[in-house]
Amino acid sequence: MSSAPSNDMLQADRIAAGPDLASFFSVSLDLLCIRDREFRFVRVNQAWEATLGYRVEELEGQKMAAFIHPDDMPASLGHMQRLEIEDEVVGFINRYRHRDGTYRRLEWRARRGGDHVYGVARDVTERLELEAQMAAAREEAEAANRAKSDFLANMSHEIRTPLNGVIGVAAALAQTDLTPAQRDMLDLIANSGATLERLVSDILDFSKIEAGRLEIETRPFDLRAEFDGLLEMFRLRAADKGLAFPATFGESARGEFLGDSVRLKQVLGNLLSNAVKFTHQGQVAVVIDLQEQHANQPARLVLEVADTGVGFEPEFAANLFQRFRQADSSITRRFGGAGLGLSITRALVEILGGEITAASRPGAGSLFRVELPLPRARPLADYDLAQASAAPRRPAAPRTEHLAALRILLAEDHPINQRVVELILAPFGVELTIVEDGRQALAAHAADRFDLILMDMQMPVMDGLAATRAIRAREAPGGVRTPVVMLSANAMTQHRDEAAAAGADLHLAKPVTAASLIEALGLALA
Repeated sequence: MSSAPSNDMLQADRIAAGPDLASFFSVSLDLLCIRDREFRFVRVNQAWEATLGYRVEELEGQKMAAFIHPDDMPASLGHMQRLEIEDEVVGFINRYRHRDGTYRRLEWRARRGGDHVYGVARDVTERLELEAQMAAAREEAEAANRAKSDFLANMSHEIRTPLNGVIGVAAALAQTDLTPAQRDMLDLIANSGATLERLVSDILDFSKIEAGRLEIETRPFDLRAEFDGLLEMFRLRAADKGLAFPATFGESARGEFLGDSVRLKQVLGNLLSNAVKFTHQGQVAVVIDLQEQHANQPARLVLEVADTGVGFEPEFAANLFQRFRQADSSITRRFGGAGLGLSITRALVEILGGEITAASRPGAGSLFRVELPLPRARPLADYDLAQASAAPRRPAAPRTEHLAALRILLAEDHPINQRVVELILAPFGVELTIVEDGRQALAAHAADRFDLILMDMQMPVMDGLAATRAIRAREAPGGVRTPVVMLSANAMTQHRDEAAAAGADLHLAKPVTAASLIEALGLALA
């Protein structure tokens, strides 16, 4: 470890052989010395006594090795010998014994001049100890952060299991005949479940951001196709509150782009969720546009969400993007929320290389604007040509009446999740066989024929990944291949990649809803 040489060091280099050497030796705060070819101190200055406790006369004439820590001797001798062929050695650190028996760490700069070597040393003991303490504290903090992230990830998984039951059963119940009062109660259950799921996801995401472990993936995606479903969902939410919901796509904001569509939808979804929540009358307006850049510069995606809601004072704008903060303390009491949404949104925008701004006036609504780089995956002209060609060949959506003939194997160890899938598929006449671990799934697959396997990723005895690999190894090349849909409480890239590598055809994240499960079945069987 080296540091910039002090002025004393530089001055020593300039006048080491000059007539002012004696006066320089007397005023320098660094440890100065001259040694001979036998590695003996020829001359030292008073700073040695202040640092190591030895008087000048006790050091001069003595071999340097007598004061060096035994463990540092090989490296120290090596550096001393280097000066026989090199002019200078810089930044070497070794330990010298203090008069009281302790050791001090000295950082050296030495230069050869004739038969002598002129050295300048600095006591860096406290500096190195402080650096070690800071490194240890940093490691401890990082370990604590990792432990917290692991804890939250595990808790997220444990919370999602019963939450999957609440949301899944509510979705299955919604398919049955209900009275208006029952429908209202079911909607309350579904909305509360969705709110809880969003809160769990926010806490987990924030933990990942703090730990620097948030995954950002880059893949091609159709910008409008990705945003259409999100906009439709918030259009319905706005309509429930009697709000207009104009959404504008810029002419250039179409095509195939390279980026993380999941995180982009999370950014826009957070902004829309806040806008609808804090607006009681008027509208929530969305603008999605693209600013084309010069050559070799990616286009910039522009997202604007404007509302006619409660607004906030301009001085509160900075607080909005801080964790667990709202524009004022009454917000949480009146509207709920943990105050994480906008903090996560800003972090996501910054990770994606963009920026977010907010402007508002109390009672006059708010405007949030996001700009971030978003390169095209292919030229717009090629995209339009491909879309026109694909339109006549686009297959019809799968019809649910075809599900009646399906024989499905479900490998899932949790009774609640088993019941959720059972309730969702029961109205369609699906023949469902349930096993509790991967080994049982292998036995069932060997004994019978199934049209599809729903495989939980985490199970006792044998997990879903191992079971899927075993099934794929068993299937004869060119023979019957049973589609496998992997179920997991996590939707991270790592888990999707692991599922695909094991041979799964699709990865379906929990909580499983009727819509997501039916869609997954259609895609896996297509």
